[in-house]
Amino acid sequence: MHYVRPARLADLDALLQMAQTARPVLHSLPHERAALEARIALSEDSFRAEVDFPGEEFYLFVLADTATDTLLGTASIIAAAGYAEPFYAFRNDALIHASRELHVSRKIHALTMSHELTGMSRLAGFYLAPSLRGDAAAHLLSRARMMYLAAQRQRFTPEVFTLLLGVTDDAGVSPFWEAVGRKFFGRDFAAIERASSGRSHRFIAEVMPSYPIYVPLLPEAAQRVLGEPDAGALLAYEIHQEEGFETDRYVDIFDAGPVLTVPVERSRCAARNENRRVQWASGSTDAALAGSTYLVASHALDGFRCVLADLPAAEAAASCATAHAAHQVALAAPLAPLTPEVAAALNVEPGDVVRCVPLHQPRAQSAAAAGFAGDAS
Repeated sequence: MHYVRPARLADLDALLQMAQTARPVLHSLPHERAALEARIALSEDSFRAEVDFPGEEFYLFVLADTATDTLLGTASIIAAAGYAEPFYAFRNDALIHASRELHVSRKIHALTMSHELTGMSRLAGFYLAPSLRGDAAAHLLSRARMMYLAAQRQRFTPEVFTLLLGVTDDAGVSPFWEAVGRKFFGRDFAAIERASSGRSHRFIAEVMPSYPIYVPLLPEAAQRVLGEPDAGALLAYEIHQEEGFETDRYVDIFDAGPVLTVPVERSRCAARNENRRVQWASGSTDAALAGSTYLVASHALDGFRCVLADLPAAEAAASCATAHAAHQVALAAPLAPLTPEVAAALNVEPGDVVRCVPLHQPRAQSAAAAGFAGDAS
C-alpha cells in the first residue's frame, strides 16, 4: 500500500533522480545535489520547529510504498510564497471604458502584474512517478498536504493557494507565453520556467510589462487558454475542487494557468475532519461496518503519516464504540478499525487518535495519472 510521510535526508538520491527527470520542471526540488540536500534539511527543520506563524518554512512530502519504501512521488507546502522575494502573478481585472457622447460602455478585461499572493501559503511541487496508474495515489499525495495543513493551522496562513499548469501543446509551447512573455524575454517558455524558481525572481518585475495588458488585444489562441488548466493538470483541478478550492482572479504570469484558493476553515480536510480512536479491525463486524474510503492521518508533527483506508461512517463507528464500551472504558471518539498494515504505515497503535476525512472521489473517474504533475511547481 501507499503512504505519505515527510521527506528525509535518506531520500536524497531518489529525490535527486526525480528532480532531474520530472517534466514539467519541479522548482521545489533543485537539480544540484548540494542544493537539494539543503532543501530537504530545511524541510526536516520545518517539521521539527515550534512555529507560531508562517515564515520561511518549507514542508516536503513523499509518497512511498510500505513494502519497499520506494519513493513514487513528491509534493510540498510553502509556508509563505515569495518569503524572500515577491511572488508574481497576473491579476485579471475588469475595466470599464465608457463614453456618454457615443453611448458606449464596455467592460474590458486586462491583466495587471501583481504580487498580492506574496506571503500566502502555497501548495506546490506535485509529481507522481510514471509507473503509477489510477487516481487514488494522486488524491492521497495531493490531499495529504491539506490534512497536515488543517491540523497545524498556526504554521500557515488562513487562506492557501495553488497554481496549476496552463495549456501547452505537445511540443511544450504555451500560446499565452508566445503572445506575451516571449515579446519581453525573447526566450523559450521552458528556459524561463527553469530560471523563474516558482515565480519569485526579481527579473520578472524588471522585464515583464508594468502596465495592464488588454485581453482583447491578445491573439485568440492566447485568450482561449486564459485561466485554463493543461490536460495534464485536469486531475489536479478535480482534486483541488473536491477539497474546496475555487478559481480566483489571478492567473500564472507565464502560461496563464489558473490560480485556485480556499480558506483553510472551509477546506474539506478541515470542515469534514473526524478525530477517531484506533482499534484493530476484527473480522466480520468491522468488515460489515466499513463503508467509505477515508484519508487517515496521524497527529505527530515530524512523524506525520497519511494513508487511504476503508472506515465505517461516523454513526456506525460511534455505535461500534458504544458496543465496545460494555467491555472496556468508554471511548471519547468514534472508532477507526485499522488493519495492522495500515496502523504500521501510520505508526499508530490501538488507543491512538487519528484524523479522518472522507475521500469522496470525483464524480467522473479521470484517466490514468501516468507521469502526472499537478501543481505548477
